Amino acid sequence: QVQLVESGGGLVQPGGSLRLSCTASGNIFRINHMGWYRQASGKQRDLVAVISSGGGTNYADSMKGRFTISRDTAQNTTYLQMNSLKPEDTAVYYCEASIVGRAGYGAQSYWGQGTQVTVSV
Repeated sequence: QVQLVESGGGLVQPGGSLRLSCTASGNIFRINHMGWYRQASGKQRDLVAVISSGGGTNYADSMKGRFTISRDTAQNTTYLQMNSLKPEDTAVYYCEASIVGRAGYGAQSYWGQGTQVTVSV
């Protein structure tokens, strides 16, 4: 079994910053990409940022320059540094990872339980 556990969400004022963390644990042979998605109330879940096993990154256009995704491969952890937060960034943020559980097997996608980020005065 594999688990992804997120932390770091909360309430922040506009213009503020938060850092989200997501750690994968369990039967892990290799982690391919890790990423962050978000889902605002009543809306679909959208990509925020993704980081490959080699460190390459990709961001949604509205997050470029404000959000930074990083990864600690040894700790099976990814981080999302969020700066200059806006009320429209309010959402539940989910971690996703493509993980190979055993050598010779294919990768599966796993999701965390989500962490709430609220940007408000």
